[in-house]
Amino acid sequence: MLSLSIHSPTTVTFLIKPISPIPKSSFSGVKIQHFCSVPVATRASLSPRSSVVMMAKREEEMKEIRTKTTEEINEEVVELKGELFMLRLQRSARNEFKSSEFRRMRKRIARMLTVKREREIEDGINKRLSRKLDRQWKKSIVVRPPPSLKKLQEEEAAAEAEKST
Repeated sequence: MLSLSIHSPTTVTFLIKPISPIPKSSFSGVKIQHFCSVPVATRASLSPRSSVVMMAKREEEMKEIRTKTTEEINEEVVELKGELFMLRLQRSARNEFKSSEFRRMRKRIARMLTVKREREIEDGINKRLSRKLDRQWKKSIVVRPPPSLKKLQEEEAAAEAEKST
């Protein structure tokens, strides 16, 4: 319970009465205080220019994706998913890789699929038909190695050819 009593215009007294008394124990407790002399940077304290640049890059990428045909988008989605699979293999084999590539590729795939869905909506294709077409498209994909694996195989073949000569 909190009560307020005013005796004079300049004196204010607060009387605090606990609702339930806290039992005393033999443990006095430990007080830990953290003092940080270096200010911690937050997203709000970062310059607004960095977010503007990121937004501009994203819009540029979306414009680039929108200029492609649906078939080109499908091909690139398949390639990016293959690259993502290769990254997962590298991670599981504990090879060196850039962990930021996971997020970058997933975001790029999502942007492409978003543009693809926008086009379907413009054509009047409903959600149910879209999923049916998507399942058909996924079944029609021919599994082939991603470009990074092809490049790696070519480099290995060139190294073998160099050794043999």
